[in-house]
Amino acid sequence: MRDLILLFAFVAIIPFIFKRPVVGALAYALVSLMNPHRMAYGFAQNFPFAMLLCVITLAAVVISREPKKLPMSPGVLMLLIFFSWTTITTIFAQMPAAAWSDWDRVSKIMLMIFVTIMTVRTRKDVQLLAAVVALSLGFWGIKSGLFVIFSGGGEGVLGPKASFISDNNTLALALVTITPLLVYLLTQTHTKWTRRAVLGMAALTVLGAIGSYSRGALLGAFMMGFFLWLKSTHKLKTGIAFLLLVPVVVLSMPEEWMGRMHTIQTYSEDASAMGRINSWQFAVNIANEFVLGGGPNVFSPYMFMLYAPDPERYYDAHSIYFQIIGEQGYIGLAIFLTMFAVAWRTGSRVIRFCRGKDDLAWALTLARMCHVSIIGYLTAGAFLTLAYYDLIYYVMAILITLEKVLIRLPQKDDIPPMRIPFLQDRIDRWLGKTPATKAPAGAPASALY
Repeated sequence: MRDLILLFAFVAIIPFIFKRPVVGALAYALVSLMNPHRMAYGFAQNFPFAMLLCVITLAAVVISREPKKLPMSPGVLMLLIFFSWTTITTIFAQMPAAAWSDWDRVSKIMLMIFVTIMTVRTRKDVQLLAAVVALSLGFWGIKSGLFVIFSGGGEGVLGPKASFISDNNTLALALVTITPLLVYLLTQTHTKWTRRAVLGMAALTVLGAIGSYSRGALLGAFMMGFFLWLKSTHKLKTGIAFLLLVPVVVLSMPEEWMGRMHTIQTYSEDASAMGRINSWQFAVNIANEFVLGGGPNVFSPYMFMLYAPDPERYYDAHSIYFQIIGEQGYIGLAIFLTMFAVAWRTGSRVIRFCRGKDDLAWALTLARMCHVSIIGYLTAGAFLTLAYYDLIYYVMAILITLEKVLIRLPQKDDIPPMRIPFLQDRIDRWLGKTPATKAPAGAPASALY
């Protein structure tokens, strides 16, 4: 049944994609982040929904009469530079086959990020993009939070199979990163029941992140909370709320969770933590040996035998920073960090532009929450291997498109429909509408509309 529902939804949305390509970009984001097909039990589980949505959206972009120019803003330029550097390091990778496999995945992500930035043209488009990104992972936040409640805080929170967030640690990073966007959605709800629904989703997402047993997620959540308190206009009320909430959540977790979090202080006695340190030293050794780094997927048992301090203790990078150092070298790390600095600056520019404008309060809140998401990702990511996870690039895309529609383009909430006068006059006459009047002599063509 699930397979048929997914297939029907996929077929039903195709006409809307050709009408407005941004619909395809949003549908791709939902499939890529939420992975709904992984919850099916039949043919849909391995059906190439994402690939087909990508192809259909690109075809719609080519056919569409909408402007197709990619804004050459600093944020877009940094994304292009980062992807170009990733391509160069892949060409000279130490493990070519594995590197090209990773590059193929990253290239698809970057392609659709650029398509999203190109096709998002109005304020409503940006709001829809933020909602799709938030709700796609908010679904997994609900599942994770309910699991923590009904299991009594037991370990075992998992994400969709064969995805970036299939295990508890990576899922926790995604939930931490997405929570601020759920807070933004909460500020945009106007009815009692939708507000309660979004509030419940946000609460369960936070609970799912904390109950994932991920130490990185705990640190990320703490840093986000501290930043929110720092930027709050009601520091006393916010501080009291955090002081009351944190002990309740912590004390409700089982002893196993407390023991797991305690290893943050006793990392030298934790085999997992020492394995990560071994991986980090391996990454530094690779970067010292190769200016371009080892290329994507360099963290492999074979390369560990050559460059790791302890060759028999093989671990993944377990850090976005050391993942980039090992795979992209020090230059790649500089580009990676600059990309986030530029994204932050883009958000700051939007915040300054929107400050004091009541009609742009939604954009001000969204930009601030994207800042909080970046903090959560950069903090939790220090202990997780998700440097190429598409979620954070969608957060950057939200900031870039906010700047695009509010500052770089004329401020229009809606795009006028494409009009073919000869055909439109007949449609209007058939619908009983008043046909367009003929423009006076010498008047511009726009006077017809």
